[in-house]
Amino acid sequence: MGKVKPQQPTELELKILKVLWVESPLIASEIRDQLAKSGRDLAHTSVITTLQKMVQKLQLKQLVPVEGKSLRFIPLLTDQVVAKGMLVEFVDRVFDGSVEAVAQSLFKEAELDENAIKRLRRLLDQKLKEQKK
Repeated sequence: MGKVKPQQPTELELKILKVLWVESPLIASEIRDQLAKSGRDLAHTSVITTLQKMVQKLQLKQLVPVEGKSLRFIPLLTDQVVAKGMLVEFVDRVFDGSVEAVAQSLFKEAELDENAIKRLRRLLDQKLKEQKK
């Protein structure tokens, strides 16, 4: 049987995670306010529904309210875990899994200054050393 891939966050879920990576725990209205500041003004019920789905998907944890306070949410996923998952999925879907094709495409399209190229060279040199071990 094939390996089950975890579902990547939707665009809205990713925006919510980004809010919570900066500051958490937050209540739904605080998350809604932060989304509105970034240009995503949603109804309170839409935010609540999305937060509940994210709890079900194990992307968020809902904290037990303290003395009548509203539910607070914290992320269960780190930005590094999400980025890695989304990047792997992107490379698989768009470049058929070829990291080399991704790098070639980026080098062709990106404006890189000399320092950026030197940093990338160091990363490539380090990867070569690791593979020789």
